[in-house]
Amino acid sequence: MNNEQVESIVKAVMAQLAASGDLPATAQESTVRQAVQTTVAASPAADIEDIADPEVKHRPLLDNPADADGLQRMLSKTPARIGVGKAGARLKTKTQLALRADHAAARDSVFADVDENLIQEMNLLSVQTCCHDRNEHLTRPDLGRKFDEKTAAELKAHCTANPDVQFIVSDGLSSKAIEANIKNVLPAVMDGVKALGYSVGTPFFVKFGRVGCMDHAGELLGSKVTCILIGERPGLGTAESMSAYITYGSKVGMSESLRTVVSNIHSGGITPVEAGAYLAEVIDLIMKNKASGVNLRK
Repeated sequence: MNNEQVESIVKAVMAQLAASGDLPATAQESTVRQAVQTTVAASPAADIEDIADPEVKHRPLLDNPADADGLQRMLSKTPARIGVGKAGARLKTKTQLALRADHAAARDSVFADVDENLIQEMNLLSVQTCCHDRNEHLTRPDLGRKFDEKTAAELKAHCTANPDVQFIVSDGLSSKAIEANIKNVLPAVMDGVKALGYSVGTPFFVKFGRVGCMDHAGELLGSKVTCILIGERPGLGTAESMSAYITYGSKVGMSESLRTVVSNIHSGGITPVEAGAYLAEVIDLIMKNKASGVNLRK
């Protein structure tokens, strides 16, 4: 805590004491400042580690591992919780607290909205599916796969018709995934696709979206390839994982098996910039073969 923060606390407490009229102003100031400084000096906050920090969570908690080097090699290859040890029959306190912190982060990501400033910064048209609120979005996946007539008309009026590739961004089940990745992924993949000679439609953002909304959008706009970048259901490993679902000739009711998926896009998986370049290659392959999903392998 710096001096400005100490002074802020002192002034706030002094104002309360002055209102009560219990002490002279000079006595209030000296007493309160001394109390605050004593508390700060004795505070252990500086020594407390952030249990949600990936580096902290990745430290082995086994007291006497039989193969310490082998355990470190395993930890370097996976974000899974291994080598956590136990206290009697239970998890250790640090492990339990880290689990609760990760669970809280996952819940926050599911229930929060994507920052409106980010959408505006990226100049994305913003529309909404037939879901009216977050609760309906979570309980009625069918409504998150389609647009009402007004929204459909808005998309047709503001978006380029019949592009080679149409990009969509959607919150899905993780707003954090979009906020953490989209600024690097979307520009990279759009530039890559344009460099390959394909026309790109007007990208837009879908609130309360499910993967299937790409089918309605692709059919409305007549795109050859439709790609939706969407937040995936967060787990206890990360709440920032985004996926790209890509289809050729999108239409409402098409089989899920016809989607090509690139998942695990986040800082600890496929990095955003790397994902952008790779997605451009995948889209090029789909365009050349005029097929996606299982049909791409035939």
